[in-house]
Amino acid sequence: MISDDLVQAYRRDGVIVVPEVLDHDMLGRVRTVLAELVAGAAKVTQHTDVYDLEPGHSPENPRVRRIKAPHRVHPIFDEIVRSPAVISILTKLIGPGLRLHGSKLNMKSAQYGSPVEWHQDWAFYPHTNDDVLAIGVLLDDCDLENGPMLVTPGSHTGKEVWNHHGDDGCFAGLIDPDLIQDEIKRAVPCMGRAGSMSFHHVRALHGSATNTSNRPRNLLLYEVAASDAWPLMGVKDFAEFDSRLLAGPSVITPRLADVPVRMPLPPATRQGSIYETQSAAKKSYFTRAA
Repeated sequence: MISDDLVQAYRRDGVIVVPEVLDHDMLGRVRTVLAELVAGAAKVTQHTDVYDLEPGHSPENPRVRRIKAPHRVHPIFDEIVRSPAVISILTKLIGPGLRLHGSKLNMKSAQYGSPVEWHQDWAFYPHTNDDVLAIGVLLDDCDLENGPMLVTPGSHTGKEVWNHHGDDGCFAGLIDPDLIQDEIKRAVPCMGRAGSMSFHHVRALHGSATNTSNRPRNLLLYEVAASDAWPLMGVKDFAEFDSRLLAGPSVITPRLADVPVRMPLPPATRQGSIYETQSAAKKSYFTRAA
């Protein structure tokens, strides 16, 4: 699915976009499932194991900002990440042994949609090595107006992890924007037609603004690790851990690499999704919808 030049671009920049990996049939199926899930949110009034709700959500006007762990919510999301096309790309980027770390579906309603402040995924789930990446599946056409993910090329090669802790010493899930002004200026948008996929390194700096357009921007995200990259926060259930293998055999010998690590501890004062974690911060970069 991808050329050697794209593989080299990923190594150099820590981010690539592969055009239209999903076909129209699959996109249609996913959108149908997503519409059903959003309609189901009318039955809830607070965050659940499935729904993370936007401020202003109501049964009459359901506003969902995230579907949590969609690969567990509906089989179509597991089907996508295990498809031959996706596995082919992942194998070229991080090797033949692959494990799904997690998934989420971030939704940005037209002229709304909560931003995600600047951060590195690595700060949330450090592993024994950093052959770990995130896939961003564009479920809608994405341009500068509807809140694309912004990634800073080359930011995955730093010798340190940026500080994601707040003034209280607890994990806050974001970086003080005053410390990364140069990196923010160099960020590039991950844009494309619906069905395209971005792949960004776990240590790449990224964020996204509010959706200012009259169109939605739904982004399905998968976090994938090499099977010999083990989470430093531990494995609670080995059988469940191995059930997330996407390719290759079970591995019980973690590969250790000399990579910078800062643990997300003490835990965030506001537990939940990244939106909840970041909401406790005193300083932000992106403007939020009223």
